[in-house]
Amino acid sequence: MEHLAPLLAQLSALNFTEMLATGGTSFALIAAAEIGDKSQLVCMTLASRHRPAPVLWGAISAFALLNTLAVVFGAAIAKWLPEYLVAATVAVLFAAFGLHALLHHDDADDDEDVVEKSGHGIFFTTFFLITVAEFGDKTQLAVVAFSSTAQPLSVWLGSTLALAFTSALGVLAGRTVLQKIPLSMLHKASGLFFLILSAVAAYKAYESLLIAGLLPPL
Repeated sequence: MEHLAPLLAQLSALNFTEMLATGGTSFALIAAAEIGDKSQLVCMTLASRHRPAPVLWGAISAFALLNTLAVVFGAAIAKWLPEYLVAATVAVLFAAFGLHALLHHDDADDDEDVVEKSGHGIFFTTFFLITVAEFGDKTQLAVVAFSSTAQPLSVWLGSTLALAFTSALGVLAGRTVLQKIPLSMLHKASGLFFLILSAVAAYKAYESLLIAGLLPPL
């Protein structure tokens, strides 16, 4: 119980006004940073093809995990794996999703209903995509930095609510897009989107390898 004493002391010393101000600041900063970011676009793309609830809950769960790791372990979380390895994993993952979307569709599908995956399948797909894509991202690093100078609990609550909000906006946009764009065109657009993200991640991995001295400069 002795090792819990510092944590209990911090909890008892929490000031509600300060907690609200910190959480509000965290919410505003993270929400502004995530509007239009790749995680929101991933939610929009997945929600346009599948049921929205598993997509939203998968994204929220992923962000809750990432924010928890950021607050608890601090800046060390981004150093556990080399940056080039994380970027390469993201590149391969997004490339696989992009090629699948481009190659596995039929124009005749426009007249058919969207084939839904199971709720668990959509949830874990979203959870895995967001977790890998956002691991060590600027948003997570912002949470690390902010939590080192403010109340960690307030930062976690504010940032997680902000990411849930931006994910919900992405899901809502995705469901709206689905009603206006033919399914085959949507598959092609989502496939190209994932391939673009893959190319960006691959370039980031290349830069990281150059910085680490593992590749000779061109």
